[in-house]
Amino acid sequence: MCKEQITSESFLSEQQFSEILSQVKANKGVLCADQVAHWAVQLYGSQDELMEALLPVAASFSRAPISQFNVGAIAVGDANEEGYCDFYFGANLEFPSQALSLVVHAEQAAINNAWLNGARKITKLAITDAPCGYCRQFMNELADAETLIISLNGEHHAFSEFLPMPFGPKELDNPTALMSHQRANLTLDDASFKVSQLVQHAEHSYVPYTDNFASSMIVCHDGSKFYGRYAENAAYSPSLSPLQSAISQLILAGKDFNQATIKAVYLAQMKGQENQTGVAKAVLDSYDFSVPLHLVALKSGV
Repeated sequence: MCKEQITSESFLSEQQFSEILSQVKANKGVLCADQVAHWAVQLYGSQDELMEALLPVAASFSRAPISQFNVGAIAVGDANEEGYCDFYFGANLEFPSQALSLVVHAEQAAINNAWLNGARKITKLAITDAPCGYCRQFMNELADAETLIISLNGEHHAFSEFLPMPFGPKELDNPTALMSHQRANLTLDDASFKVSQLVQHAEHSYVPYTDNFASSMIVCHDGSKFYGRYAENAAYSPSLSPLQSAISQLILAGKDFNQATIKAVYLAQMKGQENQTGVAKAVLDSYDFSVPLHLVALKSGV
């Protein structure tokens, strides 16, 4: 096989594509470093070449009923002792009959995936297509935006090439950044409601502009659960709601948001500072079945 073919889905055999896709779904959107090492050696010998070749796998998670434009992205974290990294997949997600601003972009999905899985930083982001201005703004909120490398069509670019005159956290006197891994101390307003992971995700949400620590939990009929967090942005509009964050993770696990799969949705927010209820209801209204939405109040812990 020729390395020049790395951007083509045909570089992977149908069996290889299917096997890698199954591994990513089983890991809820992640190809772990040891799996990356296996496939890099098996197919290419280069981690970067593998990353480019796997972009069609990322794009296969796309749900784009409005644009019919499927975008995939892969975020790369820190290297392990052997020099290999976890690959965090992402794809665009659109909601029919709702405002276009509710969409989740592939770059957002990949960054969100890395963040939810505990990545300390993102060193590189590979994308099937050039990032739009919305995504460039979202990426600029990252703690390591200044050193982030964008991989496009097999070529590597400094993120600053895509956003030469940035507006970000510093302009709003915000000393923190997305993926800085600061944690709040929260508790449930109703002590009888016991969902510790929902609270923990809210504690790790990134809300320097509103202080509405918020998270979401999707409960499936098979007992599986998917979580999301609120991620704000200095420009406000590229912010990612907790429910969108959770739905993206559900899709990356190979599930669909439909009546056969979804049992209920939970949304936790700070009492008296709620600002995500309307967005959550709008997203749920885009589906053709009724989803029970449970609102949970949070408060600062002692």
